[in-house]
Amino acid sequence: MTPPSTIRLRPLAGEVAPALRGLGWEWAMEDACQNYVAREAVELPESEAEELLQAADTLYELLIQCIPDPIPDDLLRLLAIPQNLWAAVRHSWNDDRHWHLYGRFDIAQTPEGPKLLEFNADTATSIPEVAVVQWASLVAAGLGQENRQVNGVFESLQVQLGQWRELNQDLEPTLLLVYLPESAEDAANCSVVAEAALAAGFTRMHICSIDEMQVSVEGEERGTWVQVAKEEWQRFSFLFKLVPWEILAEEEPELTADLSQLLLSRDVIIANPAYTLLFQSKAILAWLWQCYPQHSLLLNTSLNKPASGHYVCKPVLGREGRDVVAVRDGAISSTHTGDYAGQPVVYQQFAQLPSDTNTNLYQAGVFWAGSSCGIGYRRAKGFITNLSEFVPHLLV
Repeated sequence: MTPPSTIRLRPLAGEVAPALRGLGWEWAMEDACQNYVAREAVELPESEAEELLQAADTLYELLIQCIPDPIPDDLLRLLAIPQNLWAAVRHSWNDDRHWHLYGRFDIAQTPEGPKLLEFNADTATSIPEVAVVQWASLVAAGLGQENRQVNGVFESLQVQLGQWRELNQDLEPTLLLVYLPESAEDAANCSVVAEAALAAGFTRMHICSIDEMQVSVEGEERGTWVQVAKEEWQRFSFLFKLVPWEILAEEEPELTADLSQLLLSRDVIIANPAYTLLFQSKAILAWLWQCYPQHSLLLNTSLNKPASGHYVCKPVLGREGRDVVAVRDGAISSTHTGDYAGQPVVYQQFAQLPSDTNTNLYQAGVFWAGSSCGIGYRRAKGFITNLSEFVPHLLV
């Protein structure tokens, strides 16, 4: 199945905010979220949607299978995993109670079929947009009939959270959800996860900035705490962190050491688990190509700079498309600057994204939560980032 080179679009009438209120989901999104949701939808043939979902499931299996057991030091170095996380990575990998809740595959739909660009395995965002807003867009346009979108993200998150709780029945089903300070986007993502956790049987939840969390490794106060009322502190056994593991390791080494200690002693269990950093590292793209050369879902990716050709240079622990450089026959064709320029890089074969008649480029995001469960699109004239316009889809 090969997608057309031009994306087909359908205009969407109606206002999203009233539709969200009618669905009872207004809590799930910040006001600004509506401002970058397109008022049109990608017309996605069901056959292409199924191709994307199958690709994500296959890619996840490839990732699981490509990690040696035990995990060697050389692989952790190749993937640029901070050394103060090695124990947590290995421990979470070897203990199935450390449950990978969800992630998002960014995929290029090329004439040769879907190709993996990268996997946001640790702290993938766009949950409100995919799970809530794009469905509300169809409702507002009078197109909200059943099965008109690939959109089972919320239900799959509920199942995954329920499984996480069942695997750890020795722990109190209390869930703390933390995000980076002053990030309304991350708070909105945590809100959707919290609502799914409530449906999955967690008895108490609290959402806050990570700065409000207190961690102790001593005596009766050992654990993860937050002040939930004026004179009330609560200890939480489950922690969902929308804070990247590598940022914790670099910027908060003492907190990282304490959380690792609590994780090893089962005073707290954390999602997404530390081992997801193995998949988050873009060096895994080179490792995958080495393990599965010429696989139809992969792009040729290496840690060594190509002598020629059209390729993209990516920092191994970069995020949001920052410091990605596109090169064509030795000349820089485009770049997106950020804070990751000093990192090791991988060199990935360039993949041409499909476009619409206005030359916008489209990247498919396929959510995985136990299995592939949702599709959303981002579009831009150039590099796709977390600020690129979100485009709903409509199955045809």
